[in-house]
Amino acid sequence: MGLPESVDVMRMVTARRIFAGRLALSTMARLAASLADTVGEVEYEVEFDRDEQAQAYLQLKVDARLPLICQRTLERFELPVHIRQRLGVIRREQDEAGLPEGYEPMLLPADGGLRIADAIEDELILAVPVVPMSDKGLLPQDVVWQDAEPEMEQLPESTSPFAVLGRLKQKD
Repeated sequence: MGLPESVDVMRMVTARRIFAGRLALSTMARLAASLADTVGEVEYEVEFDRDEQAQAYLQLKVDARLPLICQRTLERFELPVHIRQRLGVIRREQDEAGLPEGYEPMLLPADGGLRIADAIEDELILAVPVVPMSDKGLLPQDVVWQDAEPEMEQLPESTSPFAVLGRLKQKD
C-alpha cells in the first residue's frame, strides 16, 4: 500500500496502522536544500499505536543514504542514516511534560491530520550534520601532530606571574 497524502492520526492510532515503503529523495524539497543531490531513496516504516499507559504514538523507522558534500574534501559522499524515533502524540504543548521517557513530542494539528512524508522528512533534516564530513576526509592513522604551542619557561613556584611580564619587557 502506498503512502497516503494525509492521515487522521487518531484514526490511525485506533486502527493500529502500519505504513512501509520507499520515498524518493527528490520528493523532499526541504531536505534537498541540505543535500549534494537528490539521487536515492528513503526506506521507511511508520507505526501508529498506543503504549501500556494508553499514550498514542507514532513509531518511525527510517533508513537512508544521504548524499552530502564533505567539508574537508569537498567531495560527494553518502551518509548512512538509521532513525528509530517514537513520537508521542499530544494535543497541547503543556502535555509534553506527561510523555514517557524516550518519547519526542508531536503536536497534533487542530484538524488531527498529518502528512506522514513530512514527518519522515523532518526527522531526516534533523539527522543532517551541521558540518558533514566523510570517513575519507579523516586523517591517516600515521599522522602525528606536534604541539604547536611553544613551551612556556618554567618559573620557580614562588615567582610572581607578573615577573614573567617584567622579563619580557627587559628583552626589548
